[in-house]
Amino acid sequence: MTLTHDAPARTATGKPPAQQASLIVQGADATGIVAAVTSVLSSHGANIVSLDQYSDNPQGGAFFQRTVFGLDALQAALPALRADLDKRLVEGFGLDYTLRAMSAPKRVAIFASKSDHCLLDLLWRHRRGQLPVTVAMVISNHPDVAEEVRGFGIPFFHVPCQGADKSAAEGEHLRLLKGNVDFVVLARYMQILSGDFVENVGVPIINIHHSFLPAFIGAGPYAKAKERGVKLVGATAHYVTQDLDEGPIIEQDVVRVSHGDTAADLTRRGADVERAVLSRAVLWHAEDRVIRDGNHTIVFA
Repeated sequence: MTLTHDAPARTATGKPPAQQASLIVQGADATGIVAAVTSVLSSHGANIVSLDQYSDNPQGGAFFQRTVFGLDALQAALPALRADLDKRLVEGFGLDYTLRAMSAPKRVAIFASKSDHCLLDLLWRHRRGQLPVTVAMVISNHPDVAEEVRGFGIPFFHVPCQGADKSAAEGEHLRLLKGNVDFVVLARYMQILSGDFVENVGVPIINIHHSFLPAFIGAGPYAKAKERGVKLVGATAHYVTQDLDEGPIIEQDVVRVSHGDTAADLTRRGADVERAVLSRAVLWHAEDRVIRDGNHTIVFA
C-alpha cells in the first residue's frame, strides 16, 4: 500500500523550509510501524508534511517509509527525537532509519568528460533553484568545459586519466572528494571506475547511462540501436556498483524513433532524455526520495 500526502512546501529559491526534516524507515514489515512513527513525531510536536509508505508483502515482507515533517527549533530537538526513534523503531521493531535536517543541501561532485549536455543541464537547474544541492566541484578528465563551469561559479578540476592504470587519477579524485561531498554524479563521465574507487569513495555514485538498460550495455549504444532498428531509445540513471552498468536503477525514460532516423538523430534525441532522467534522479536522491534495497530501489517521486 502507498499513502501519499501533498509534497512538502518549498521556498522561492526551491529549497525546503528551514525547520523541515526527512525520516527514512526500512526493514521487516509489522503491524504498528506507521503508528509508532507518527506517535513519536507527534509527541515532539512535529507536523507531518508528507508521508509515503510501501510494503512489498504485508505478510512478512519488507517495509519502506519516507516522512517529511516540520518542527520548531529542529536542530535542538534532533538528539531527543533520535533517542525516541531508537527506542521505538530500532529496539521495538528492529528497523533501520535515517533522520536528516533538509535545510542543509547535500553536497555533490559532478564528473564529466567532453560531452557537456548533462553537466550543463544540472548546473543550469541548480542555478535556477530547481536542484536543492550544493555543487562542491566539477571534475573532468578533459579541460574542454572548464570555462563554462567556472561561469557558474563552480570550482573546476582537470584530472587527466589516460591508459589502463587509473590509480593516480583516482587517488587525486579521492583526495578532492574526501569529506567534501555527500554524493557523486557521473554526467557522461566516459571512464570506468575501478572497484577500489567505488569501495573507497564512501558516498553514493549516480550514473547516467545512454541506453535503456539492461539492453545495449557498454559503449556505442545508439549505433547498436540503429543496427537493430529499434523504435525506442532511452536513458537510465542508476547507482554505481562494482558491476558495470548493473547498479540499482533510479529512473528511466524513452523517446520514440523511426526507421528514418540516423544514428546522429538518435544521439540528439537521446541526449534530451538523458538530461531529463539524470536531473530527476539527482533531485530525488537529494530529497531522500530513493531507498535502496539490495539491487532494487523504492522511489517516492
